[in-house]
Amino acid sequence: MIEIKYKQDCSGCHACYNICRQQCIRMANDDDGFWYPVVNLEECTDCSLCEEVCPILCRNPVDNHPVAYACINKDEHIRQQSSSGGIFTLIAERVIDDNGIVFGAGFNDEFNVVHSWTDNLEGLGKFRGSKYVQSCIGDTYKEVGDFLKQDRQVLFSGTPCQIAGLRSYLGKEYDNLFCADIVCHGVPSPKVWQRYKKQMEETHQAKAKRISFRHKNSGWKLFSISFLFDNNIEYRQKLNADIFIQGFLKDLYLRPSCYACSFKTLKRQSDITLADFWGIENVMPDFDDDKGTSLVLLNSPKGAKIWATIADLIYCQKVDIQQAISNNPSAVKSVDANHKRDQFFEELDGAEDINKLIAKYTKVSFPMKTYVKVKGMLFRFKRRFKIKLFP
Repeated sequence: MIEIKYKQDCSGCHACYNICRQQCIRMANDDDGFWYPVVNLEECTDCSLCEEVCPILCRNPVDNHPVAYACINKDEHIRQQSSSGGIFTLIAERVIDDNGIVFGAGFNDEFNVVHSWTDNLEGLGKFRGSKYVQSCIGDTYKEVGDFLKQDRQVLFSGTPCQIAGLRSYLGKEYDNLFCADIVCHGVPSPKVWQRYKKQMEETHQAKAKRISFRHKNSGWKLFSISFLFDNNIEYRQKLNADIFIQGFLKDLYLRPSCYACSFKTLKRQSDITLADFWGIENVMPDFDDDKGTSLVLLNSPKGAKIWATIADLIYCQKVDIQQAISNNPSAVKSVDANHKRDQFFEELDGAEDINKLIAKYTKVSFPMKTYVKVKGMLFRFKRRFKIKLFP
């Protein structure tokens, strides 16, 4: 029987829920809004499948040698709709062209983030762009297994822990399964997200009809979060001005497992890894137009094979992998836990204004503001004059 003693040991991947033959496991939200398995002891037969399928309890080591590329989709329209360089869409289109199925994370009618699938090009739109909320896997692992047994080609995209959960659930390699993961900073609480969305709708006196976490109207590096409401009022703020994004970037309400992630490594279980190529202006200035550049890691022969099929549709250049991740440490390192996290969640249920609560726990002290400002000035001075300030 699966038993979670420490919350950091569960990523909420739903593998145990999907594997249970007795259907005696349900995924329930804790007080922070994250999913954890709850077992009906009266129906449990102690088969141990739930423990054996857990990708954290039973880790599957990988020995590969990933290759890194800087990439841009030649289709500017798709690139503009994507978080970075628009590479996911090209891969997904290839799978659908072969009568395949694509799984990904998208919004449902209530703007919760859930995993679902599509077998047509029109359905890919809901999977584009980042969603800074944990996605609910639901029954999709079972659905993947059913499609694979029908000899349908399947592309499953998700976070590294979700890929690990799927592979552990399946229990064997399938030639017709292709997995794509992302370099994940961490997943915020769905509860916090829904509180924020509800307050946004109350403030603008209308329901949201479109939400984008990564709008590029101000460029790719200083992206915006955008809400379009039923009354056609639009809210749009840059990442440094939106309070939900600030709480996310300051690691205030991430899942506990994100502070001790078991899957932050270059030895990944996915066939391909997609990420923002932060620092591209320093590594490859010719690829930097502030419209979005993807970092792509090819992790397996299957990844290289499908990569070859889109080569004519992209601008790409091979890059040293260590140089490529130097400005994206989330590829290999968990974020540090915010020391105010527990206090934030203790006040969450009683807070009338979620924006004020997040602001309270993300407020930067005057000494820290001064430190950051001076540090930035020194960094710019150093770059401009190319000198060493300190030994």
